[in-house]
Amino acid sequence: MLTLNIYNRNGESVSTVEVDPQEFGGEINKQLLHDVVVMHLANQRAGTHSTLRRGEVAGSTKKLFRQKGTGNARVGPRRTNKRKGGGTAKGPKPRDYEYHLPKKAVRAATRMAILSKFQDQEAVIVDDLAFPEIKTKQMATVLKALKLYGTTCLIGTAGRDNTLYRSARNIGGVKVLPTSDFNAYTVLKQKRLLLTKAALDELRKKAAPAEAK
Repeated sequence: MLTLNIYNRNGESVSTVEVDPQEFGGEINKQLLHDVVVMHLANQRAGTHSTLRRGEVAGSTKKLFRQKGTGNARVGPRRTNKRKGGGTAKGPKPRDYEYHLPKKAVRAATRMAILSKFQDQEAVIVDDLAFPEIKTKQMATVLKALKLYGTTCLIGTAGRDNTLYRSARNIGGVKVLPTSDFNAYTVLKQKRLLLTKAALDELRKKAAPAEAK
């Protein structure tokens, strides 16, 4: 069992919670995490790169001069990739890099990423992060109290919290997401993981049916 401290906004430990690693897969498969992260990165690629082939650049297709009798090396047309301004040989063209791994593998990788944060002591649980108004200063004060200010941090909430999101969006390296939007890449990209108590309960609730199977 993993014992995690629960902190208040002042950075004081108020209670603890025990998490069974089996709820999040029990073990970490580094190869699966790698494969899923590469998939997410590939799916973000625009694929708009494009070069001009020899048939697309401007210029005549006629040989510059005859093959023999000039004393020069033989040459082809102006468009050849051997000459400046000519086409590119086998250059990139627009393509779609998107592909998808099995859904069960992707969900398992997300659970493993969260478990790795717990095991590496890179996760912080806070009892509540509800703000009465949109104030970046309040969010910065909480992060400083939890010793998370100045490092990349993913804040996980049980649901969409617009006030919290707008309070944290101008702080560098801080990202706010509901747990329903978590994936292996978003969890591993940020150095630290900050979860509300409700968000942790939501993650455990989502992981329970998968474990029961």
